[in-house]
Amino acid sequence: MKRLLISSGSPFEETIGFSRAVRVGPYITIGGTAPLDIHGKTVGIGDITIQTKQCLETIKTALEKAGASLNDVVRTRMLLVDIKDWKEAAEVRAVYFKNIKPVDTIMQVSGFIDRDWLIEIEVDAITSKYGSGDL
Repeated sequence: MKRLLISSGSPFEETIGFSRAVRVGPYITIGGTAPLDIHGKTVGIGDITIQTKQCLETIKTALEKAGASLNDVVRTRMLLVDIKDWKEAAEVRAVYFKNIKPVDTIMQVSGFIDRDWLIEIEVDAITSKYGSGDL
């Protein structure tokens, strides 16, 4: 099977050597998505709601580039530096997934590579639709 690598333009992709998403066949995995805008700048410093929305918008775009949509998501993982933010982050997540209902894990981590990030989100999706490159 072909392997499709999806970039979001994060400045860390080249430095660390990772892709925002990888699609192999019907499976799409999106790694820890930070609250970065298209220029690689952190958005919503100190605001979990804005940061969660930014992460999910970046994920939505990556899914579309992979030939999928939010409807194909089967798992989300929300990693928070402060577990007290879980409810606000979950409320934003619900805007995107309330009717799709993928499984979810919410956990606290000790920190991220940028101390201004309050959250990173990971997503797994499965789709029968094909994207670019006819996998």
